[in-house]
Amino acid sequence: QVHFVESGGDYVEPGGSLVLSCTGSGFSWSTTPMTWYRQVPGKEREVVAAISSSGDSVHVAGSVAGRAQISKPTYENVLYLQLRRLKPEDTALYYCNRGYMRASKNIDSWGQGTQVTVSS
Repeated sequence: QVHFVESGGDYVEPGGSLVLSCTGSGFSWSTTPMTWYRQVPGKEREVVAAISSSGDSVHVAGSVAGRAQISKPTYENVLYLQLRRLKPEDTALYYCNRGYMRASKNIDSWGQGTQVTVSS
């Protein structure tokens, strides 16, 4: 069974930075592309960034372009999302999952997520 655990979320002031982490089990990290999503109450979960299984191909959503970096080191089974110059609109619950930008409505297994709150 696939299982994810996200961490690293925090309460930060605008302009701050965070590094989110995702660990998981039940699948092969080395052959699985991964995606970070985020969700605010009342809205659909949206893709933030995605990375191919090899790490050679990445996608970053326009809303965080230039401020987010996704990485999946080959030496550890962890997915990272570095967020810089955070804005209040980045406030959301952040999740990770398998696949490259899969539609969230097609995914039925999620972790608990990690909360990012950006506020002064």
